[in-house]
Parts: sequence; C-alpha cells; structure tokens
Amino acid sequence: MRVIFMGTPDFSVGTLNALAEAGHDVVLAVTQPDKPKGRGGKYQLTPVKEAAIGRGIPVFQPKRVRAPECIEELKKYKADIMVVVAFGQILPKEILEMTPYGCVNVHASLLPKYRGAAPIQWAVINGEKVSGVTTMQMDEGLDTGDMLLKTEIVLDEKETGESLHDKLAAAGAKLCVETLKALEEGSVAPQKQGESPTEYARMLDKSLGNIDWNDSAVSIERLMRGLNSWPGAYTDWNGKVMKLWTADVCMSQEKAECETGNAKKTVPGTVIKVEKDGFYVQTGEGVLKVTELQIPGKKKMDAAAFLRGYKLQEGEKLRKIIYG
Repeated sequence: MRVIFMGTPDFSVGTLNALAEAGHDVVLAVTQPDKPKGRGGKYQLTPVKEAAIGRGIPVFQPKRVRAPECIEELKKYKADIMVVVAFGQILPKEILEMTPYGCVNVHASLLPKYRGAAPIQWAVINGEKVSGVTTMQMDEGLDTGDMLLKTEIVLDEKETGESLHDKLAAAGAKLCVETLKALEEGSVAPQKQGESPTEYARMLDKSLGNIDWNDSAVSIERLMRGLNSWPGAYTDWNGKVMKLWTADVCMSQEKAECETGNAKKTVPGTVIKVEKDGFYVQTGEGVLKVTELQIPGKKKMDAAAFLRGYKLQEGEKLRKIIYG
C-alpha cells in the first residue's frame, strides 16, 4: 500500500519501521514541528522525523494539520491509507476520509478502555493485570472509532510506564502490519466500541507525581511505577524534592520485614524504620519500603547508597509538596 504515516514520539517509530520493512511504500511522514530544547534553544528533531530521514522518506511538519493548505498537500501523495500513531493533533473529517482505506490508528490500550493521551501509564497506575494494543478505523471522536485488531500484553509485577511503553510499541508495530494485510484481504470486520469502563486517560503532568502519603502503599507504589520514567513520583524531604523510583509494598505490619511496633498509629509519611538497604515509610494503609531514589543534583541511586551518604532517621517526615 501507499502509506502516509503520522506520528511524533518514540512510540511511533517502531510502526513506521515495520511498515517500511513489510514492503509498504511509505510516501510521507507527517510529524509535529521540531521544538527547541535545552539552554541553547537548539531545535530537536522528533523521533519520527529522524527515522524518516534515515529511510529517505519525505517529511511534512504542519503547525495545524487541519489548515486548508495542509489538506491540499496531503492529497498530492494519492495514498491508499493513512496510519496514525501518537501524532498529537486531531484530524478533521477531510483527512479521515481522504484515502480509500481511511485512517488507521494504533492505540496503546485494549479499547474501549483507556481512551486518551496516556493509556500506558494509567494502566500501571490503576493496577491493570493486562494491557495491549488496538488498531481502529479513526472517526471524528477521541479514540472512539471501530476496532479492527487487538493484541494483549500481561503486565509484570514490577512493570513501569517505561517498560510497558516499549512492549506496547513493539506489539503495536507488529499489529499494524497485520491490520493492513487484513484490510487488503478484506478479512477483518470492524467492531463498534461500547462505553469505556475506565476514565479518560488524561495527559500526564508533573503535579500528578506529588505523593500524598495518606494514600495506600499499594496505590503509591503503582504511581511510582506508572510515572517512571516521566514525570516521576516525588515528595518533600527536609525542604528538598526527593524522587522515589522503586519501592516494595508491605501491607501487613506483622511481616518480619515490616516489624514496626505501633506503626498503625503513626502519621502517614513518617519514616518508621531505617535499614542498610532501604527505609520504611508509613502510608494511609500499609508500609512502603523505598529502595531507589533521587535527590536534586544527583543521579538515581539505590537506597543503600543514599543512606551511606545522608542521614535519615526514624521519625522523620516525608510530606506532600504544597505549591503557592
């Protein structure tokens, strides 16, 4: 097929490569405009642009994909289909209906669950056991188009947003190739979506990582994993922002590793025990053993390294950061 590919971040690159390697003629890569990064303000290419240039694929970077001149530009390529993977702009009806096979989207959830911008991270944060990828025929709604094919991925016990991202990117690339083959053969029957059983997977922002120690140990540990590697979960420690990257949940106070006396009466956020390889923090329900963290100006370190260099005592408080 002649394919116009639309995508921007790392998640999109695997699908672009898979389509090209499967023999499809990717005639154009459409991606978001480059953005300045760092103190020098040097413009950084989007991951899709880099991949496209490496394959000799023309690149188009419209500020507004719905602008009339953009729509006219896309028509010139006479594509059979458009494939959209985390592009970052809403497509108008003129583009959705421009090609014979329409627009196929690769979405990182088992639709209709987790419609929205951050389905990968919210699946981890909410404690899902299984996630996956769905290909769908796009319509004018937000992730509401007819479903084509699905593939499932079982989450590991310590799955992070980053590790699940990589698994679903690879699975989505393979599924997209299978979807285009099925569309060409006429062997796939689009299925309507029902109502979503989950809330809209809203975009992540840094404030989401601000830990509330009144929450349960289970929910805080999931938050840490879901926001790994961005934006990260964090707390106030003596006026410093401490990022917490990995931890173990101790729900039972009776467990040997969580022997804390009358910890159940302790204020959430209190450090109740310090060992060589980590420290224990009381939450609203259960205890969290912190095993990897980061403080300003330092790289990630395991808790053992932190405790060798910094003094942390039982009774100290970790707090939610109050802004403004």
